[in-house]
Amino acid sequence: MTFFYLHLSLVRYHLILHLHAKPNARRNQLLPGPDGRWLVRLAAPPHDGQANAVLVAFLAEVFGVPRRDVTLLSGHTAPFKKVQISGLAEAAGAAVLARYGAAGG
Repeated sequence: MTFFYLHLSLVRYHLILHLHAKPNARRNQLLPGPDGRWLVRLAAPPHDGQANAVLVAFLAEVFGVPRRDVTLLSGHTAPFKKVQISGLAEAAGAAVLARYGAAGG
């Protein structure tokens, strides 16, 4: 089961993801978590915002959007993060999450 929230603004679509970030991984991965949040393993340390920068770049790559369209809304210093991805149609966001849910990252 995929949990994500989709909000429609006047101009663009916004996908809101609730993530659990784990820094210091061997590689970046996006995995479905047992609690409905997505687990993101990040190949960066949690110091000086390095893991957050990698998170933004990794999600931009995964969803095929520019980095400027990925915004960390909350959780700047915590493992539980809320991230907004702008400019993504509902079907495209659901397809990416389904692919990562089925493939396991």
